[in-house]
Amino acid sequence: MAEGEVFLKLECFQETGTFKLRGATNRLLLLDEDERRRGVVAASSGNHGLAISTAAARLGIPCIVFVPENASRTKVAGILGRGVELRHHGEDCVETEDYARRYADEIGMTYVSPYNDPAVVAGQGTVGRELGEQVPRLDAVFVSMGGGGLAAGVGSWLKSVRPNIEVIGCSPEASPTMHMSLEAGRVVHPEVGETLSDGTAGGLEDGAITLDICQRVVDRSVLVTEAAIAAAMRLMVARHHVLVEGAAGVAVAGWAKERERLQGLRVGIVLCGANVSLEVLRDVLGPQPD
Repeated sequence: MAEGEVFLKLECFQETGTFKLRGATNRLLLLDEDERRRGVVAASSGNHGLAISTAAARLGIPCIVFVPENASRTKVAGILGRGVELRHHGEDCVETEDYARRYADEIGMTYVSPYNDPAVVAGQGTVGRELGEQVPRLDAVFVSMGGGGLAAGVGSWLKSVRPNIEVIGCSPEASPTMHMSLEAGRVVHPEVGETLSDGTAGGLEDGAITLDICQRVVDRSVLVTEAAIAAAMRLMVARHHVLVEGAAGVAVAGWAKERERLQGLRVGIVLCGANVSLEVLRDVLGPQPD
């Protein structure tokens, strides 16, 4: 282990297995009575769907969740277990999100974005608030980036109370949309491949508010390989007996890549989720090449 102190923020122990319940709940609590009666629509690769369906069921709000055709079966099963209506559409998260938004507009329901919504970002920011209160004087924090809602929320809060903290956004090389958008200064749509980090996979909506926020609060953006993600997942199980999904492995892999540079500092890593299928887990934990 690198010298210094490393603190793990265990969002993988949330009720739905990820931090997403924070933003979804915050957004639904802000609906007026008419909006609650009409219900909500969401699009998700899985974790946001789990969160919005859980929050909607708790608050008695009708809910429809759209997922891509290739969504994780484990996460789809979890969404269905919340008793909401689930529909498949599209091959990519951006395509699914665009369809769900138009569908909600057409039938008069409220669309709840997984990241492109100030109330959702603010809800995710409570991760940063708790981390800052639990671990004073943090020097750096590693956060996985997909649509950027978590990095935007966590970074905004931590920067507001500790301006010099270094916020490091982490993405898989196979799906680097936010990383490349930050480099370009605008939303770009690179080709993306399969990744263990399905929670951060896919594209970014044009005009996403998270890009501007991440440009302000993310100090460094790193890419990690699939091998590094898998190694990080194994490390969490072997060293800490904590199960994490690929998206959380991305943040750990980002730390492993940067740890020599951060020798002697107090570092936080957000373990954003634990919703990994048995099939993926079997592959990750199975016999490894020399």
